Amino acid sequence: MGAIQPWHIIIVVIVFLILFGSKKLPDAARGLGRSMRIFKSEVKEMQNDGKDSSAETKSDESDADVTPRQITPPSPTDTTHETDSQRRSA
Repeated sequence: MGAIQPWHIIIVVIVFLILFGSKKLPDAARGLGRSMRIFKSEVKEMQNDGKDSSAETKSDESDADVTPRQITPPSPTDTTHETDSQRRSA
């Protein structure tokens, strides 16, 4: 009773043909196939990146000559930026 039967699929196909027309369905299926292929390749790439990054972190831990850089914040007396009121008065 709850299973999909062949006549259910036939009704769905007929409804799609009526709604979208026979000319647009092949284009839609082609676009869906391309999207699925791109999605699949991106998932594989993400999995490979995860494996590569774990190998890189192990090799980074063994490098002892890496020195961190220090970032200096801008001084509070730096007046290189004009305010709106200064631009209007000029």
